Amino acid sequence: MKKVVFFFLLSILFASVFGFKVIMVTDIGGLGDGSFMDGTWSGIVKACRELGIEYDVIQSKEQSDYIPNLSKAAELADVVFAVGFLMSDAFYKVAEQYPGTYFVGIDFNNGQNLPNVMTFTFKEQEGSFLTGYLAAGMTKTGKVAIIGGIPIPPVQRYAIGFLAGVKAYNKLHGTNVEGKLVYANSFVDPKKGKELTHSLIGEGVDIIQQACGGTALGIIEAVKEENNRISNAKDLHELIDFLYENGGFYMLGGDVEQEWQAPGHILASAIKRVDVASYLGVVKAFNGDWTSGNVELGIKEEGEGISRMPYTKGLVPNKLLAEIEYLIKLVKEEKLIIPSTNEELEAFRIGKIEFPF
Repeated sequence: MKKVVFFFLLSILFASVFGFKVIMVTDIGGLGDGSFMDGTWSGIVKACRELGIEYDVIQSKEQSDYIPNLSKAAELADVVFAVGFLMSDAFYKVAEQYPGTYFVGIDFNNGQNLPNVMTFTFKEQEGSFLTGYLAAGMTKTGKVAIIGGIPIPPVQRYAIGFLAGVKAYNKLHGTNVEGKLVYANSFVDPKKGKELTHSLIGEGVDIIQQACGGTALGIIEAVKEENNRISNAKDLHELIDFLYENGGFYMLGGDVEQEWQAPGHILASAIKRVDVASYLGVVKAFNGDWTSGNVELGIKEEGEGISRMPYTKGLVPNKLLAEIEYLIKLVKEEKLIIPSTNEELEAFRIGKIEFPF
């Protein structure tokens, strides 16, 4: 009898685990961007592998795919992820039609409260504030820039934070570094990213923050071309030596630690922990710890930050690194509030900050 009960319970366990499925639906950016989409997918994969549950992805080619793709996912899965601000309207329409399916939205929240919906948004301005401050401290030309994809709210916050970081560095160090914002108007146009990068470098910009998804692949290509042209470096060691002695051109990554994509050419990355958000979404749904509503992640919640700079940290003065760590501390203590709107950026005053070193 005990054996019968044991195998019955075991069969229930196997049915619950292997019958549970997660599907991620991308926006038109798709996988392969090396940042936002790939980062979200990595969190889903990590959670599903740990829990031993099935997972899949449906990639959208155009915006008209959103509703049919989300609907298809809802019919096949227990948890549906919609990734990207552009999917917001379709996401809520489909979620209403499938109340028995969990829906997780990454990077948007329209304020609508549905019991089967959990969304994650980010204080993008906090991560890019740190890379903006770093860029202002590292530029040799006194000119830095950010290339945005489409001017949607998350990208606008990226830009505002970056420019606020430049503004803060200028105030605290008495410098006059220029920060410029341009838009590619696409998240999937590497050619445009490359053209904009060469144009900005022609204007004297030497450090460029990306906030444009797959379009940033063109920024990386252009930066590599420029550095290879001036350095003739045969390997990473020679490149780092050249950059240390002479300076060069850098991209600043976005959303995930992008440095591995072009070692030496990417100075640092503004971290947006979309992988943490997607991981939590899977775990909460599977474990029955579901809470509807929106979760906002910033530096204080370990959802925003700056990368470890695995290849380039030695290029950054220790004092500048220490200043960034101290600014992180102030943000966590809510003694430093990073602007998130253009109006707040205009009014932003860093105040008197005395570094304890």
